[in-house]
Amino acid sequence: MSLLNVNKVDPATGTALEIGTSGDTITVPTGAGLTVTDEVKTNKISPATGTAFALGDSGDTFTVPSGATIVNSGTATGFGESNNPSFSAKMSAHQGVGDNVTTKVEFDTVNFQTSGTYDTTNYRWTPGVAGNYQFMINIVGDSQATANLYAITVKLYKNGSAIPEQSDGVNFNFVDNYARQAPVSFNVTDTSDADDYYEVFTAINDTSGTPQVFKYGSYFSAFLISTSA
Repeated sequence: MSLLNVNKVDPATGTALEIGTSGDTITVPTGAGLTVTDEVKTNKISPATGTAFALGDSGDTFTVPSGATIVNSGTATGFGESNNPSFSAKMSAHQGVGDNVTTKVEFDTVNFQTSGTYDTTNYRWTPGVAGNYQFMINIVGDSQATANLYAITVKLYKNGSAIPEQSDGVNFNFVDNYARQAPVSFNVTDTSDADDYYEVFTAINDTSGTPQVFKYGSYFSAFLISTSA
């Protein structure tokens, strides 16, 4: 094998530089590095058998130019926000509450829970991961009698107290147009530490004196927006 030492190889004027001929094998020996300082075009890059393909090194920046599109036909991991921890809980039965008495809602059944801890005994959720969360709550108040429902108030509690941003909760007041049953939705964001916990409280005011939280349509759910502002 002949050895050629050279610092730079340029193509002839008006031509493109070609290395090797069809069927040739170009070998970069162990310990040598191949640096590309311009543009490389190819239809496919595959890792060697039994290895994973690494694109660049730690600290490198890759730029997708304007107008280009990245298409994922497989599974992408480590990109964007996962929005977890997240959960959704519901009620297994209607819950009787005192007339206009602020009461914790007994969401005792978990639809799903990706992480964090939902306590079906104390009806509270602990995210377990510090971050900003979106909470979605719906309470269906039922007076159990025609035209007896006066008002419904819903509050999200954090560590035993109503969150400061919504200390008065969300109130739906029917004034003189009493109903029998109605839903009240409560959507709010809050910043949580890993050990904060959340609960839902409601007060249902009716003229019959026997209000209840109707299990159908009532739910408590949340998901992580981001781990930082």
